[in-house]
Amino acid sequence: MHMLYDSDAFAVVHILANAPEDGEAQRLLGPQIPRHGFEIVDKRSGKEVYLDGSWAEMFQEQIQAWQQNTPSQEEVEDTLEGYASLAQMPVVMH
Repeated sequence: MHMLYDSDAFAVVHILANAPEDGEAQRLLGPQIPRHGFEIVDKRSGKEVYLDGSWAEMFQEQIQAWQQNTPSQEEVEDTLEGYASLAQMPVVMH
């Protein structure tokens, strides 16, 4: 887990896929597709959204664009606001 962004309004965490811990877990669960994603927490509303699959890929492209063209905090938060509008899950524990 890597904290990518933290402000008064938002937190963004990159959650990396973990390999099964041992051969027994692999045998019981069968082949698993490693998944990774991004958790965006809207601190103002107390809700979070988890992006995986194609949403995570799209967000990863946004991050790469930010790395090339350093945005202002306002530009970053405007983008996060769009994703936060998808948030339905209340933040229970962080």
